[in-house]
Amino acid sequence: MSLDLGVFCKNTLDGEVVDHCFSALFGLAQNSDPSYLDWLMKAWGWTLAVAALSLTIALILGAVMGTLRTLPTTNSLNRWLIRISTAWVELFRNIPILVQVFLWYHVIPSFVLPLKSLPSYWLVSIALGFFTSARIAEQVRAGIQALPSGQRAAATALGLTTAQSYRYVILPMALRIVMPPLTSESMNLIKNSSVAFAVSVPELTLFAMQAQEETSRGVEIYLAVTLLYALSAFSVNRVMNLIEKRSRIPGFIVSNDASLAH
Repeated sequence: MSLDLGVFCKNTLDGEVVDHCFSALFGLAQNSDPSYLDWLMKAWGWTLAVAALSLTIALILGAVMGTLRTLPTTNSLNRWLIRISTAWVELFRNIPILVQVFLWYHVIPSFVLPLKSLPSYWLVSIALGFFTSARIAEQVRAGIQALPSGQRAAATALGLTTAQSYRYVILPMALRIVMPPLTSESMNLIKNSSVAFAVSVPELTLFAMQAQEETSRGVEIYLAVTLLYALSAFSVNRVMNLIEKRSRIPGFIVSNDASLAH
């Protein structure tokens, strides 16, 4: 079976071949009619946008919830914060991601009316961000608990408050430790963004399903989409590995009883 890459140069409206479609992609030629290649590149952009927004939400919430889970139980406020953050983690990591997407798209806006004005890509990004934040929270918690107890004791001996201890001593160390699992979560978000097709976000998976139906060239369409997913995940891996190398703590060894993979 031979591959027909010319399918990407067909007009999405009438199926006719578009002249200079690859040149138009790089701005070297002008075409008024969109091709499947144009659609593919726009779908890739939506995939990356959803993943980036989801990761931003997940990193912020995950760092906060993971930190709250390690607060010292010295007062009732801290104990309540620990309970709330634990409930957050258990709730969002134990509901399937596709169910969470449907909840945010169909159910929650009925109770939180301002959400009805949000576009679907925002809602699916929130769902993905909350789901991933629960996993990142566990990794941050494990990273903090992997630190030697002397770190916290030294911060206290210097007269730092609990908030200052976390800001200046504990979190800068813990976040460096959890870079490898954060790399995996970032790559997973690229793949998990495919659930956005369920609420009609025009990302890669939705493109593949619709383009295959219209062109009957599933091999070429799904091969191209697979390569773009792989390229995106590999690029994220390289960037995160670079950040990990630049932020690595020289000579620091994580204790063997600390598990960072959840």
